[in-house]
Amino acid sequence: MATKAPKGVRLVITLTGRRNAGKSSLINAICGEEIAIVSEMPGTTTDPVARHHELLPLGPVTFYDTAGLDDEGVLGELRIQAARKVLFRTDVAVVVVGEEGITSYEKEIIAELRRMGLSFLVALNKRDLRDDMEGDLAWCAEEEVPVLSVSAQGGDGVRELKESLINMAPEEFRKEPLLVRDLINEGDWVVCVVPIDLAAPKGRLILPQVMVLRDILDADAVGLVVKEREIEETLASMGRKPALVITDSQAVLKVDADVPQDIPMTTFSTLMARYKGELEALVEGAEMLDKLKDGDTVLMGEACSHHQVADDIGRVKIPRWITRYTGLDLNFEFYSGNDFPDDLEKFDLAIHCGGCMLNRTAMLRRIRECQRRGVPITNYGVAISKVQGVLERVIRPFGLA
Repeated sequence: MATKAPKGVRLVITLTGRRNAGKSSLINAICGEEIAIVSEMPGTTTDPVARHHELLPLGPVTFYDTAGLDDEGVLGELRIQAARKVLFRTDVAVVVVGEEGITSYEKEIIAELRRMGLSFLVALNKRDLRDDMEGDLAWCAEEEVPVLSVSAQGGDGVRELKESLINMAPEEFRKEPLLVRDLINEGDWVVCVVPIDLAAPKGRLILPQVMVLRDILDADAVGLVVKEREIEETLASMGRKPALVITDSQAVLKVDADVPQDIPMTTFSTLMARYKGELEALVEGAEMLDKLKDGDTVLMGEACSHHQVADDIGRVKIPRWITRYTGLDLNFEFYSGNDFPDDLEKFDLAIHCGGCMLNRTAMLRRIRECQRRGVPITNYGVAISKVQGVLERVIRPFGLA
């Protein structure tokens, strides 16, 4: 059984800056152990490296140790691009400044972090080797940039840095976002419909299903798990109405037909849309499905990479359902993993997965980046409910219908 917190619920803290500024040493100092390779030779860290840690009272976090943004050559440029992609899924950034002080490199990084709307601070490292920090401190004060002076080697200022990182964490990491427990009460029965098809992982449930079941138990309610062909018989034999039925989006049409209209019903993906992002924005984005035209391009985004099956939900089923719903000749482009396309403007609609492998900040950043660049965005489950004609019922439990 896995004991590590899923990647999608971890706060992501990225250390960035030029080569040999002491990023790896600072991670080791924060975590209190040698988990990052340290060397006097510039460029020891090549690709971004993830380090897991418990940063109390926040809980599990992931530190990213990135290559220096002043790396050189063709390979160096690739490393810089990889480091910048990590920033896109970062919650809090630390701009580590070495003995050279704040230069045009650091100022460019700070400007980019501000454009991204990312929380960050400047760590003036190696303070035990410097006696000329006044200029950097003054510049930070003038630019209203949060700054600390630290020494990764001596440990000076590291405790204050950790406290600052905790205080800078987005609110959702200090306050648990809503999943399902606000829709049910203690003692309620909740029926979860989980199809077992070719895409279902062997021997386990997928993460959104596990998270919902845990939230039901935490609410002191009763969770029943059935397959889609058993829902009608289950409801008939319960002897009481469930407070809520939650179904996998792929079975939503059958479950809608089998569940009486007076029983609230939604989908796992709709719950995740609220938990990970902004449900209202994703519902609004789904309306673009009625406005598409022949030749329009739709982005299908997945937060994780996985082996594709014959009837893959994101690459086969949803495009097929959308094509059938719209009757249009559409272009579908697929992106998976941590990357998100740079040329978003070319897309007429973005349809994202539930984001179970992203934390909420990363998912919100993708939503807001699409909005900023004029691209409507929705997610798999909301889009499926829309093209199946049941979206109004699915969002009714949240007061949106």
